[in-house]
Amino acid sequence: MPSSGKMGEIVNLRRARKAAKRREDGVRAAENRLAHGRPKTQRALEEARAEKARRELDAHRLDTEDGR
Repeated sequence: MPSSGKMGEIVNLRRARKAAKRREDGVRAAENRLAHGRPKTQRALEEARAEKARRELDAHRLDTEDGR
């Protein structure tokens, strides 16, 4: 096979590993921002809605003599 005289690109493995870790950390940070980065008022509203739904569900519960 004739050689074209071109060599492959030299890659610094340490730099490549650090770049890969930065990308992974960036993805993880974005996921955390979506999960935890909500304003306090929005969190309070969601908690209040969940509490109201729980209360309404408990209000429809039937009480039986055997406690089930």
